[in-house]
Amino acid sequence: MERLTVLGSWLRRRAEDIAVAMLTVMFIAFVVQVAFRYLLNLPVGGASELTTIMWLWLVLWGASFVLREREEIRFDFLISMVGPRTRRLMTILACIALLFLYGYSLPAAWDFVTFMKIQETSYLDLRYDWVYSIYIIFAVATLARYGWLLWAALRGRDADARRSGGAEGEP
Repeated sequence: MERLTVLGSWLRRRAEDIAVAMLTVMFIAFVVQVAFRYLLNLPVGGASELTTIMWLWLVLWGASFVLREREEIRFDFLISMVGPRTRRLMTILACIALLFLYGYSLPAAWDFVTFMKIQETSYLDLRYDWVYSIYIIFAVATLARYGWLLWAALRGRDADARRSGGAEGEP
């Protein structure tokens, strides 16, 4: 089990490294875009397109592999007003609902993403199936995360331990 924890920590750090690289590319493309447009009066569409694509990938990559359960932004005033058993039941119901919704929508999302191979971006000539493939990665990672959370809740793990900084039951 300790080897899995070490491997998980190493993988999380690599996911953070990839997110940093995407943020760096996005920032450089943004600076190039501003410099060319306002200093040289030469608009560069590719830089704008790259900035947008990197933003999309950064947000969904981060939500899939970098963001921890306790770091998610949520309105949990209802959960904080109920006892542990009700809180656990609410977690189970929320996990089941999200697993159903993401699972149900995944085939349609897959069809859309694979269909988009027929079109390319305007400036960088990237196929849109490559651009949108991050959503499939995000959906599968979300299914895995909520499957793990459901399993932890069914085993009686407290969701508050994850929110307050404990690692118990966290994927």
